[in-house]
Amino acid sequence: MALAVCLLFDADTEHALRRLWHRLENLDVPTLLTHTHRRHVPHVSYAVLRTFVVDEVADAVEQLPDGGPMVLHLDALGSFRRGRIWLAPAPTEDLLRRQHRVVEAVVATGADLHRNYRPGAWTPHCTLSPRTRLVDLPRLAAAIYDVLPVDAVVDAAALVDSTTGERLALRGIP
Repeated sequence: MALAVCLLFDADTEHALRRLWHRLENLDVPTLLTHTHRRHVPHVSYAVLRTFVVDEVADAVEQLPDGGPMVLHLDALGSFRRGRIWLAPAPTEDLLRRQHRVVEAVVATGADLHRNYRPGAWTPHCTLSPRTRLVDLPRLAAAIYDVLPVDAVVDAAALVDSTTGERLALRGIP
């Protein structure tokens, strides 16, 4: 089990990203819509923790200043090993600063941060497809570039259990 500190999108952005998930599924490209527990929501993770105490992590993050809503400009497609395809938000100074603060706060609780979420190693991303085959990449890219760019509004944050999809809403947006 892992716990993620996630940024969540406003209703319009979430709807647009879910439409994109459906569009990809109709092309037989698996998305988070049908992955594992099927309770995924469009998001950007600031931190993924391998060991943690949920209440301590929640308290630490909620002690951070509320940065308020922000707009993430999504205009690029990315890929990680094993076929994870994602949208890349422009890595603004504000986004990187907020992520750094969250990481410092959660690590101070004794939580074990996944190495890919360390500041300087973190690649901000919004996953679309967790397991894309190389042969599907041209169709997937064409479908995605038909809808980009997206100015995605972040208006909430939550702790998300990656095993179950359960969410604990956080006060404010770190």
